[in-house]
Amino acid sequence: MSDFEGLFVLVKPNGSRLWRFKYRLDGREKLYSIGVYPDISLAQARKAKDDARAKVAAGIDPSEVKQDEKRSRLEAMGHTFEKVGASFLANQKSEVKSSATLAKTEYHLKLANRDFGRKPVTEITAPMILKTLRKVEAKGNYETAHRLRARIGSVFRYAVASGIAETDPTYALRDALIRPIRVHRAAIIDPEALGRLMAEIDEFDGQAATRIALKLLAMLAQRPGEVRNAKWEEFDLAERIWSIPAAKMKMRRDHNVPLPDQALVLLKQLRAMNNPGAYLFPSLRTWTRPMSENTLNAALRRMGYSGDEMTAHGFRASFSTLANESGLWNPDAIERALAHVEKNEVRRAYARGEHWDERVKLADWWARYLDELRSK
Repeated sequence: MSDFEGLFVLVKPNGSRLWRFKYRLDGREKLYSIGVYPDISLAQARKAKDDARAKVAAGIDPSEVKQDEKRSRLEAMGHTFEKVGASFLANQKSEVKSSATLAKTEYHLKLANRDFGRKPVTEITAPMILKTLRKVEAKGNYETAHRLRARIGSVFRYAVASGIAETDPTYALRDALIRPIRVHRAAIIDPEALGRLMAEIDEFDGQAATRIALKLLAMLAQRPGEVRNAKWEEFDLAERIWSIPAAKMKMRRDHNVPLPDQALVLLKQLRAMNNPGAYLFPSLRTWTRPMSENTLNAALRRMGYSGDEMTAHGFRASFSTLANESGLWNPDAIERALAHVEKNEVRRAYARGEHWDERVKLADWWARYLDELRSK
């Protein structure tokens, strides 16, 4: 059943009817497949035929163009956001990112995958991503929305670097989200109040290991996750050093912590509890996992301190504030004790020293200072 200018309907023995366009290119007769009748109307078939004829007139084979487009679509389907995100995550793991960073990345990718994980990265647009971010914002999770945008952007930049995509659509969304109000974690920075807290920790009637964890948290001023996940193999009691591997650190750098006499006493008490596992503070359910991330904050709540008064992370602010206010220590030594990294690249290049000798004295001073506050 012919129309005109090479357009016709091919009727097959099984009854199916297919639009075809007959054309000649380089002296050879060829057929161009347009689609199934009546799914493709006559008007649509004629438009497709006109487009194909225009290509033929320009010396372009429309059948080859169609095959190239089909191959591109199939290739794109192999580069969905979910697959590229999984590759990005594997790359992060190979770079030995911290376990906390990897966990957050997995969480953020899971949120994104729900909406557009199966779509090729080349088909994902800024409005599409914004729709996902707005869902998070609608719950009042403004900080999470910003972090999710940043994580999605990291995946797209990885795709660009890999030659899979050409642009990062999240760049256009930088000012589209509600800015979260920064709320610092609650911390006690008044010396007298901190002394009372230390005395109450001494009287804590919960698990002995939890009490020791709180004391070490206050004394060593490391992040709660680093204390909870501490393993015996990281401690050299003879050399008085706790060596935290980069994989456990937020800034992904090895970090050494000097151990004052008071810390050694606590560690020996902990060792005497006959803990057979690798962790200093194992879960109550199994020796193979560390204590829950809620344990230390729950202990503070049990002692009567609300989340607006003190948090497990707040001990770092207590140390930083009071050590700086003492005027006895180089601020750089305090920052290194907290495992902070200088943000200014030029200054960082000239501040590679660990300030180790001063940090040893600082650790001894801080432990004695807590003892003094406790006894007042």
